[in-house]
Amino acid sequence: MTDAEVPRQPNTFALWREVDDTRIRTRLGGLFYFLAWLLTWAFSAAPGSLMFSGVLGCLLFAALLAARLLHRPDGLENPEQLQRWLDRHWGLILLTSLCWGQAHALAVYSNAYNDSEMIATLATVAFATAMTFNFAMRRGRALLALALLYLPGLAVMALNWQQRHAMLITLIFYLSYLILVLGRNHREYRATINLELKLLEQQSQLDLLSRTDSLTQLGNRYQFNNLFPSLVANAVRQGEPLSLVLMDIDFFKKVNDEHGHTGGDACLSAFAERMRKVFRRDADALLRLGGEEFGVLLPGTTLAQAWDLAEHFRKELEAEGLRLADQQLELTTSLGVGCFNSRRDCNADAFFKRVDGALYRAKREGRNRLVAADH
Repeated sequence: MTDAEVPRQPNTFALWREVDDTRIRTRLGGLFYFLAWLLTWAFSAAPGSLMFSGVLGCLLFAALLAARLLHRPDGLENPEQLQRWLDRHWGLILLTSLCWGQAHALAVYSNAYNDSEMIATLATVAFATAMTFNFAMRRGRALLALALLYLPGLAVMALNWQQRHAMLITLIFYLSYLILVLGRNHREYRATINLELKLLEQQSQLDLLSRTDSLTQLGNRYQFNNLFPSLVANAVRQGEPLSLVLMDIDFFKKVNDEHGHTGGDACLSAFAERMRKVFRRDADALLRLGGEEFGVLLPGTTLAQAWDLAEHFRKELEAEGLRLADQQLELTTSLGVGCFNSRRDCNADAFFKRVDGALYRAKREGRNRLVAADH
């Protein structure tokens, strides 16, 4: 999933953001574990005599580095996949922490590593600090990683209390500090995620407002201009029918003159509500194209099916009119209907003009009628 495909659902977005942050922050982490062990081995008293443990450690940390780099979050689309990736990648992080904790304990315990013990200890402090600041999104798992990094070395130091008590106490104090900072960083990370979710929600609302007619709550011209070409392209690609119905309220100026603009707005809203009752499939796109002009995009609908729906709408409106406040308003509509024809329509604009021409023929021939576009 790319940045251009940021998920909109809160739970999915939070997991997606965590996956992205984890991927970025863990990308080179394994390399430093490998280098730290290489330095610990290379600066020991006699690296040649420690060939087995040195090479084994290098191979182990190299394998963990490769596993991190190869475990990429490609093709993740739903919360289950995102959570599964996080669980597996945290498994690699915890395994690396466990292996380094044992490596540090070995360096502290074995006299052969006395010359490089401080390198291993400083690396442990560095890794624990990085864990606290980079992986606070999962506080419980980060705490476990800190324990795996820190406790084996502390346990070995505790066995030799007389000589190592100063270092032991210092490391325990620093660990306490890291635990406190981890809690703060976790709260800050969650606050950042919550802020991003609020911004995402506001962006979605603004996007919806930009595509919705504020009076009728139907799609507006902007939405039509974006949706119509894509539906035409999909109809060509899938070989499925796509029908379009265009309609005008007859003599709408008279409604405004007799009932005022408030009555005219109420008429437009009631007309839109009547559209919803007839064109009620989830796939249907109901739109107010401007003024008293409306449209309906009907994917997967043949001309005959679209004709029946449009004619049903026209007859029902003619028979029942619209209810405005405490009075009944007699109202009719003129309609044009057509189905995309790749032999006649070279593009979406050509299709629209053909159906728009049918609408104007309906108005020219006396209104309150449905006219089909030329095949």
